[in-house]
Amino acid sequence: MTPLDDQLFDAPTPVMVLVRPQMGENIGAAARAMLNFGCARMRLVAPRDGWPNPKATAMASGASPVLERAGAFDDLPAAIGDCDYVFATTARGRGLTKPVLTPDHAMMQARAMVAEGKRVAVLFGPERAGLENDDIARANAIITVPVNPAFYSLNLAQCVLLVAYEFARHGTETPPEVMAMAGTDFATALEREKLGDHFEDRLDATGFFHPPEKAPNMRLRLRNMWARLPLTRADVQTLHGMLRQLTRKPDGQ
Repeated sequence: MTPLDDQLFDAPTPVMVLVRPQMGENIGAAARAMLNFGCARMRLVAPRDGWPNPKATAMASGASPVLERAGAFDDLPAAIGDCDYVFATTARGRGLTKPVLTPDHAMMQARAMVAEGKRVAVLFGPERAGLENDDIARANAIITVPVNPAFYSLNLAQCVLLVAYEFARHGTETPPEVMAMAGTDFATALEREKLGDHFEDRLDATGFFHPPEKAPNMRLRLRNMWARLPLTRADVQTLHGMLRQLTRKPDGQ
């Protein structure tokens, strides 16, 4: 590793999370696209052909340091657990209520957040079908590229390149709506995940998820709600405390 490589990995840039990528060549091409625009933080979730992947290394060429430092995770919650804000790239909203942004506006916000020391992640789905609803539900917002509606399929590396380019292009610009939230101690994805677990456990005990055939969709809507809300760490602690108090048995029972 050269000093330049170390500087790149220390730079405040988004974490590019490739969720269940299928081809090593596409992972390598994504690494090249990232490094073209100064992004070097990559994470992989359950890559189909295992990790490390020699085809990815061959395709990455001079961007192989990105792959050498890429983290590999078994599932998405583990990959984004330390992240403060998560974007999901998808061509369709999938019926989930979330803010939908272009790469331009999303990376303008991301630039401001990482400047404040926040860890931002961008999710990219597998080549064949993209992100699933369970993946998107764990994101705070959606990035949709305004492509031809009659042919909206993008290659994985192309999508990564678009996002990385927009992040680099915005430099130090800060949109007013993000400046107003500067310094806020937002809950991480892991903290929101644990809050969701707490609510699901208590709701399950009361028979809330009924009838059984509707339970998966009910759980999905709840996960989507927690990710959509701009919860602070204090908010999460308060909600945990409220839930514990509401489910506590009265004295003497």
